[in-house]
Amino acid sequence: MPHTTTTWDKLISKKRYDTPDKKHTTTIDESVRGEFQRDYDRIVFSPAFRRLQNKTQVMPMPESDFVHNRLTHSLEASVVGRSLGRIVGKSILERHPALAHEKNIQEADFGDIVAAACLAHDIGNPPFGHSGEDAISAYFQSEEAQPYLTALTAAELDDLARFEGNAAGFRVLTYTYPAHCSLPGGLSLTYTTLATFTKYPKESLPVISGTKNTSEKKYGFFQTEKAWFNTIAQELELLPKGKPEEVFYHRHPLAFLVEAADDICYRIIDFEDGLKLGLIPQEQGMDLFRRILNDAPGRKSSLTFYDWREEIGYLRARIIGKLIEETTKVFLEHEPEILAGTYDKPLINELTCKPVLDEIRDLSVSQIYQNRPVLEIEAAGFEVLGGLLDACIKAVFKPESMRHRKLAALIPPQFIHLPDGATDYERIIHITDFVAGLTDQAAINLYRKIKGIELPRMY
Repeated sequence: MPHTTTTWDKLISKKRYDTPDKKHTTTIDESVRGEFQRDYDRIVFSPAFRRLQNKTQVMPMPESDFVHNRLTHSLEASVVGRSLGRIVGKSILERHPALAHEKNIQEADFGDIVAAACLAHDIGNPPFGHSGEDAISAYFQSEEAQPYLTALTAAELDDLARFEGNAAGFRVLTYTYPAHCSLPGGLSLTYTTLATFTKYPKESLPVISGTKNTSEKKYGFFQTEKAWFNTIAQELELLPKGKPEEVFYHRHPLAFLVEAADDICYRIIDFEDGLKLGLIPQEQGMDLFRRILNDAPGRKSSLTFYDWREEIGYLRARIIGKLIEETTKVFLEHEPEILAGTYDKPLINELTCKPVLDEIRDLSVSQIYQNRPVLEIEAAGFEVLGGLLDACIKAVFKPESMRHRKLAALIPPQFIHLPDGATDYERIIHITDFVAGLTDQAAINLYRKIKGIELPRMY
């Protein structure tokens, strides 16, 4: 009979995918550098994480040096996540002392798990942000793509037609390309960090329209990683959902903290970027920040600020501290429901300042995310990503064409040289990995070159 609640002693596991060839050897004692800190370090040194420095956060390809990109956003989210995890971990260890005594779990472990998952939370995002996800989805729904999709199952088709950066991220963390190594496992992270990373622990089908449960709004892994996630979920005893044949689970509880850290950072720091870029009126923005803090309208700080931007930074720091404190209280109040799978909504929705945060969100949508340069570059992203996918997929499926053979030679071998017997779905997923893994500028440059808009320089 399925279990009806989950327990921390199962949820916090240092188990990871390892083979004799991939065992980590170190002279550093685990008490100094724990397993979950290793997860964090492995993500930091991964090429996919490094490429986030040239992927859109708020403004695509910003010229200003103080505007955030995906890399800085991920780093800041991990800092917030570490604080959330440590504060929560301290209370959980007090409530469940056997974790420390029998499993050697420390307060810092909770912080490291959440920080690592936060660090990776956008690692699968394609160029041009969420618009890039829409562009990839639109291509696979288009007439041009249909000839290559005839052999795919309904779930495989849905993976592509509703392309999801979260699922791409799980693949980045867990998949090893055949041209690199025959052993699976990707970065070989712990099962707990991978489960905490997975905010949507379900496959793409069934689509649950109109759900109020936050973990059911998207999906968290492709069909290629379905069995892998199922193994993790069963090892950690995540609570199952749906029909027995579906890979569909309740969230790992710490995934709520990852979601909260992301929400806090993009709500507050994206808004701060909008203020500094002049997209949000200065006084209106500062008034909203002060309302979150419940500061009196005429309150004067004892600090001296050289300009209003410096004061905004000070207000932002105070706000993040307040939101961290409130978020951890909400999580701990609802811990029994979260463990039982009866709580499934964003923690940020429970905060006392939610009405002001909603005002900030609405103003950000209208003045930042719908800003004309943003919309223009996102529209161009549809042409770029759709064009790249179409060209690269034809290079795989039509190798008899001289033109397509030339293009195939430009695609890194790990994305195109698959083992015998690879399915059409696997071949398409590998090409999608290649295109989605490009930075904004790399995608534009490659598109220009293959379309003859710009020729490479000859040295």
